[in-house]
Amino acid sequence: MSGVSGVSGVSAVSAPRGLPLRWKIAALAATTACLVAVAVGLLVHVWTKHEIRHRAERNAFNGIYAAMDAYRRTGTLTNGARLDPPDLPYALRAPDDGERHVSYGGNLPGSMDPTVWGAQRTGGPGSPVLAVQVAITNDFADLYRLDATMAVASLIALAVTTPLAFYGAGLLGRRLGRVSETAARISAGDLDARTGPTRGGDEVSDIAATVDLMADTLSRRLRDERRFTADVAHELRTPVGGLLAAADLLPAGETEDLLRARVRDLRGLVEDLLEISRLDAGAERPVRARVPLAAVVAEAVARTGFDAEVTAADGAGMTVETDPRRLERIVANLVVNAHRHGGAPVRVTVDAGARTVVVRDHGGGFPADLLAGGPRRFHTGAAERGTGHGLGLTIAVGQTQVLGAELLLENAPDGGAVATLRLPA
Repeated sequence: MSGVSGVSGVSAVSAPRGLPLRWKIAALAATTACLVAVAVGLLVHVWTKHEIRHRAERNAFNGIYAAMDAYRRTGTLTNGARLDPPDLPYALRAPDDGERHVSYGGNLPGSMDPTVWGAQRTGGPGSPVLAVQVAITNDFADLYRLDATMAVASLIALAVTTPLAFYGAGLLGRRLGRVSETAARISAGDLDARTGPTRGGDEVSDIAATVDLMADTLSRRLRDERRFTADVAHELRTPVGGLLAAADLLPAGETEDLLRARVRDLRGLVEDLLEISRLDAGAERPVRARVPLAAVVAEAVARTGFDAEVTAADGAGMTVETDPRRLERIVANLVVNAHRHGGAPVRVTVDAGARTVVVRDHGGGFPADLLAGGPRRFHTGAAERGTGHGLGLTIAVGQTQVLGAELLLENAPDGGAVATLRLPA
């Protein structure tokens, strides 16, 4: 049915809401920036350290060449060269050939940074080993400063990119929020809700256009359904009136009574369809007056012809401002529905102080699909709830909306259907 937003007690179940989208995107951007900064920092650190070692090994190789040349020509030690130094790495202590060798290892006194050694035997086996030590302490100090500089730069970049990502995510979130709001309004019955054109030309624009297209299609189909209902009701009204007049001409008897009853039922169905078409078209307007609530309800129950216990809980003589004709229609439909689809006894409780009317039966209760989605025309729910056209509750809901009232449909804990009409203040 259309326009079920006026029925409360049918609540949508939504998933627990987590962090807003803008926070998630900002966190993702910050995490990505951190990972990129760490990856780049590690790559630069490893590459720079490898370059420092490679340069130091080259300097050590060239240094031992120059020192060995000077030692062999003059017998003096130059370029910081030493013979058989005690701190020479073990791998260079006894080279078995006369070639130059380098080794990455050992530390300068007072420093934890490794150094590079170059060594070459001065003569044949057993001759001293000439060694040159190349310090890379300053290079490592520069590397540590580079690491610190990159860390500071990464923090600055993170401090700048995170707010920008948060702002950009906020723009995206607001665009998605408009689409979500439109979808919620359509779900609540506002078929005129549209998101409209959105900037960006991206997936969000596609979603907005799809939601608007869905609303256009749904609105068009609903208008066709309403037009069909109204046309059928108007076309049937004249022949049904003719049938009723013809039934009056039949001779009295069982056949005449049966035919008259069926024609009256058909006329009631046509009148219900006409009423629904007017409610769908929004043509109904309440005519308000101050009336005694308990008295109007009692008269509406009496006109149904069904037995129902009417109790005035509070303020039996109090008056309320409402449309008495529509109020009687709502109460009558609820009582008839309780008898046709529920079970006796049916009790009607009026509380004028709280402006409420409660109709309760003791049958099987409202079916689950009705409580979840509201009443639908030509749908009577479970088979055990009886037969009918399924228009009574639909009309009650529509008239409730015209009055600006609230109709709550629920099942009692101990069994039975409970309909609570709450009039506006």
